[in-house]
Amino acid sequence: MDVKIEESWRNSLNHVFEQDFFKRLVGFVRYEYQNQDVFPPGKEIFNAFQHCPLEAVKIVILGQDPYHGPGQAHGLSFSVKAGVPFPPSLLNILKEIKTDIGTDMPADGDLTRWADQGVFLLNATLTVRAGQAGSHQNQGWEQFTDEVIRVISSSRENVVFMLWGAYAQKKADLIDSKKHLILKAPHPSPLSAHRGFLGCRHFSKANSYLTEKGIAPIRW
Repeated sequence: MDVKIEESWRNSLNHVFEQDFFKRLVGFVRYEYQNQDVFPPGKEIFNAFQHCPLEAVKIVILGQDPYHGPGQAHGLSFSVKAGVPFPPSLLNILKEIKTDIGTDMPADGDLTRWADQGVFLLNATLTVRAGQAGSHQNQGWEQFTDEVIRVISSSRENVVFMLWGAYAQKKADLIDSKKHLILKAPHPSPLSAHRGFLGCRHFSKANSYLTEKGIAPIRW
């Protein structure tokens, strides 16, 4: 199946694209885009992959669903395009970065600047109906993104996985902790950020680990 995705990912995931579950997923997604208002725009579904080839991945930040409000989702977990107000979880992420390493609040919430440095901003589900959180869960996306995590774990070394919240932390079973650094914290949502996300210092910990391994740190 010809999937429009960055070449290194295509080469590593070809075995997935030929599986029956993925073919069913493609059929579901095509139908939804033809008959519903779905986010992100179709050409941005694999945006995280386009900006961060497999061999460039330094850090994985795992989200669950794309934002389901107009103009928010653009294929990078937690990110919104310039001009879109910061969603609450993103605001808490940026607050923690300010506290942790002193980087001032940016002018916008577009995290493409992270993706281009090797931060793989992956949602477990890559599409969603407008205004209906979770509407594309359990259709095959999770099976696909679980395999993406396995591919990173098996083919790379010294990657930092930031797993925020119970859902993301379940993915730790897919990751070889002997080869990679797994950082866990509560989700940055206002409902849980005060229970340990704020103060987790994941951003300085990640950069320290990368530096120790001779890898250029991220400019957060």
